Amino acid sequence: MLKFGTSGLRGLVSELSDPVSAAWTAAFLAHLARGTPPAAVLVGRDLRPSSPRIAAACRAAIRGAGLAAIDCGVVPTPALALEAARRGVPAIMVTGSHIPFDRNGLKFYRAGDEITKDDEDGIRAAFAGPHATPGAGSGREEIAEIGSAYIARNTAFFGAGVLAGKRIGLWQHSAAGRDLTRTALEDLGAQVIALGRTDEFVPIDTEALAPSDALRIAAWVREHRLDALVSTDGDGDRPLVADETGAVLRGDALGSLAGRALGADAVACPINASTALERSGWFARSVRTRIGSPYVVEAIAGLASGGARLPVGYEANGGFLLGGTATSADGRTLAPLPTRDALAPMLAVLAAAAGARVPLSTLAAGLPQRMTASDRLPDFPDTASAPLLAALVTDAGARSRLLEGLGPVGAIDTLDGVRMTLASGDVVHLRASGNAPELRCYAEAATAEAAGELITRVLGRIAADNSRAA
Repeated sequence: MLKFGTSGLRGLVSELSDPVSAAWTAAFLAHLARGTPPAAVLVGRDLRPSSPRIAAACRAAIRGAGLAAIDCGVVPTPALALEAARRGVPAIMVTGSHIPFDRNGLKFYRAGDEITKDDEDGIRAAFAGPHATPGAGSGREEIAEIGSAYIARNTAFFGAGVLAGKRIGLWQHSAAGRDLTRTALEDLGAQVIALGRTDEFVPIDTEALAPSDALRIAAWVREHRLDALVSTDGDGDRPLVADETGAVLRGDALGSLAGRALGADAVACPINASTALERSGWFARSVRTRIGSPYVVEAIAGLASGGARLPVGYEANGGFLLGGTATSADGRTLAPLPTRDALAPMLAVLAAAAGARVPLSTLAAGLPQRMTASDRLPDFPDTASAPLLAALVTDAGARSRLLEGLGPVGAIDTLDGVRMTLASGDVVHLRASGNAPELRCYAEAATAEAAGELITRVLGRIAADNSRAA
């Protein structure tokens, strides 16, 4: 079943038929038409095998509405959002992000920023109404190259030569921005070692990296004597960064480090990001939100209206949002991009380490070491997760059975799912995925091993209970 999750409309490829994809596009356009109708709409896509077909259906619906459909080809999601802001037109990205290739989705952008949850409600209403059927207009189609502007935005700010002498591994896999990332790194002076390029779609989840992938990264770092290794998820809005030891920086740690490097004074991030944010004391203000970039976007806007000079946001998956203009010591500027981005945060931490003449691991060690871990139970539908989460809120016995041997619960937060802070300060957080029939589990502890053990024990117990119930 197609539905809006934490970032965009997602579902099985079989559900995103051409008529359905066109109808959702028409619904998006109908929702936009309640304001000032656009003259054109950008369409981009990732490298999933289903994405070209779905993108073509979206462009046909745009032309049917009498608008110009601008085909941007295979691009990272943030590059498409940047171009939408530059042109002042909306955009549609065909991507399922990190989820398996048998699924896909549509991510909608207004002229300049992500849609909000209110926009999602409006699009759903239009889809259910008479405007969901594509029209029979005769809008034109254009092709546009937009990647160079995305690269230039970053390289102009960080400066040519800032990564001179650095050996950076680039795990390319099937990431939409793999070639653009390489160009950006080389333009900044790095020697890039390209690794793992494939024509088969690889669903890399930067928030729950597979152990086999972590081992592969560490081996590549050793083999090629790398100063760092970088990558992204499929559509290029979630970064992955490993240091010179092969250790992968958690996305929330990367977000704090990037925010500090860019001079942010306020941060918005979801509740599942680690408490290292507050413990660091690096930022004058911080706000916690529900999980999902639309909530972070709204919180960033609130920080800006409240007087923040440079508000930023990040998610536990590493996606970074710049809510104001960053300015370097010598006056160069990085324009706002209030949508998840992978390139700017990875370049920010690489440049900060190079500027300080320290290894990336030393830079990361300056952040309070609150380690997080995450994983998921697949094929765990809402019919199973909803009663489990409800019981953990209301039934002390259910909490005790699940957390047996882990200590008492000191506090419960239900902002998004059930986040249980133990008396020890460790955290176990469970929530249903917004994009797939999965149960997500997040943990925080003093060490990565302890956080991983929490995940293993909790998910193992839930899986065993679910199996017995079946």
